[in-house]
Amino acid sequence: MKLKALRIMVALTVTILIGLGACINPRIGYAPEQPIAFSHQLHAGQNQIPCRYCHVSVGEGPHASVPSVNTCMNCHSQVKTNSPEVKKIRDAWANNEPIEWVKVHDLPDHARFSHQPHIQAGVDCVACHGQVNTMEVVSVQKPFNMGWCVNCHRQPEHNAPVDCVTCHY
Repeated sequence: MKLKALRIMVALTVTILIGLGACINPRIGYAPEQPIAFSHQLHAGQNQIPCRYCHVSVGEGPHASVPSVNTCMNCHSQVKTNSPEVKKIRDAWANNEPIEWVKVHDLPDHARFSHQPHIQAGVDCVACHGQVNTMEVVSVQKPFNMGWCVNCHRQPEHNAPVDCVTCHY
């Protein structure tokens, strides 16, 4: 009898831990150091450059592409050319090398997400990424966990699917 109760307690504990793991995100506040100091506050805030100018593929597929060196050089071939950070961009451009940006927002491998239907539904970038235009350094602002996503999908104004295969392989 004691062994059966112990097994039930272990199973219950494991279930609770898995459930908690799906509901919390230790990455909130995560703001990795990038290879080039880039201020979203300056670019998206002060200069009001739209998200989609740099993240060009956000409406066409699953990923919001990170800016290519060419995108940066559209402005920085003329603007702040003496900046040490812009010199890093120019050097990458001259050597035909990509900038190795560090991913800030990341989901587990078992989850799939596409920006495309969210953009098409009119969900503003701020809803998930926070006020990036006020951030000197971009950091994770939302939990990006299953509970958070499902709660949004359940909002009547979104009328979004909540079945498992929408997000899981």
